[in-house]
Parts: sequence; C-alpha cells; structure tokens
Amino acid sequence: MASDDSKYTPKFETLQIHAGQQVDPTTQSRAAPIYQTSSYVFKDAQDGADLFALKKFGYLYTRLNNPTIDVFEQRIAALEGGIAAIATSSGTAAIFSSIVNIAQAGDNIVSTSYLYGGTYNMFKVTLPRLGINVKLVPGDNPEDLQAQIDDKTKAIFIETIGNPKYNVPDMEAIAELAHNNGIPLIVDNTFGMGGYLCRPIDHGADIVVHSTTKWIGGHGLSIGGVIVDSGKFPWNNG
Repeated sequence: MASDDSKYTPKFETLQIHAGQQVDPTTQSRAAPIYQTSSYVFKDAQDGADLFALKKFGYLYTRLNNPTIDVFEQRIAALEGGIAAIATSSGTAAIFSSIVNIAQAGDNIVSTSYLYGGTYNMFKVTLPRLGINVKLVPGDNPEDLQAQIDDKTKAIFIETIGNPKYNVPDMEAIAELAHNNGIPLIVDNTFGMGGYLCRPIDHGADIVVHSTTKWIGGHGLSIGGVIVDSGKFPWNNG
C-alpha cells in the first residue's frame, strides 16, 4: 500500500537542506541562487508605489528583504519550529532588536546574569542609555526571576546553555512564569546549534535568537544573527 506523502513531516536533516527553498523559476537551479543586489526593478511606477506602501508582497531593497536571505530565514524558522524569522547583521543585533521592539524607555527586562560577554555589556551599558533597565539575576532560579518582575517588565531573557557558565536553565518553568505574568520568554539558542541540539520553542520560548557566526555558519568566517518568532505569544494584547 502506497504511503500518504501529504502526512509526511520532514525530519531535521531534510529541513536543513530544503526548507524555505523553491526551484528558481528562471534557471531551474537546484541550489538556492545568491541574489547579490541591493535594489530591484519594478514593473512600473504604480508597482513600485504599491510595494513601498506594503499593499502587496515583493522585494524592495535588500536591507528589507532579499530572495536569498528569505530562504535562510524560512529555513531557520522551520528548523526551530517557529512561524517566521528575520536575519540580522550579528547575534548582538538580533538580541538588541528583539528587545527594543517590545521595550522602550521606562521599561525593563529580567535576565539571568549568566550571559555571553557581549550580551552582558549590552544589558549593563547600552540598553540603560536608552532608558531600558535590565534586572540581572544571579543564576537562573525561576523564583529569583519572578521576584524581579514588575508592571514595567516586558520580557525574560535566558540562554539555552549559559556562556561561559555552562548552566542549563529550567526553560519550561521559566516560560510558565513568563506567561503567567503576560510577558514573552526570549532565549539565546546559539548553543542549540540551529535547533539541532535544542528547540526552545518546544519548551515554551516565544522568541529565539542566534548568533549565526557559530554553529549555523559552521566555519567562523561570517558574522550574522537571526530572530525566530514562535507564533504563539499574543502580541496584540500589548
């Protein structure tokens, strides 16, 4: 009896090769083409106006979107079990963007103190300059994190595996307390190897960030970052 391919769920190994990619319609290229362009041609003035007004989907400017980057974003989202992803210029940029899009001057986030040095410096120096306070909690005990949450707290931040402490936080317990307080859990999953070792969304995370310079890049020759949205947090609730 033939199997029902419609019920087939691609495994991680298949997703990391094929997710997010469609065969190039012009050349039928098997590999994803590299679109090395900053800008795009519009059909006419109205087409350009509609695209920039976001009345329809299309490619506007590579700083905003690019077919090659789009494949990467869809692939990482699939590997992490998220609904969508957005690439950034670095892992630090991914963390910064994930926070400043949900917090503003006068707000705060609660974070473990067991952090990568660049993240720690951002939380201690850069974000406070913008008026966003970061309450750093020694360790990752959920009760200690809960004690720092107030009505201005916009998120909890942890790492899958603390760098350089190598601690492994109780992600599900921390996700539960975040949701009980109506705030998202942001997890730096750089040590999760692009979703291979750990998928934080499966354990309750709402936003996953990566430095793609490490395991995703695989060779240390490029700098990049990515943000993945689980698609489960009720952002419209404020």
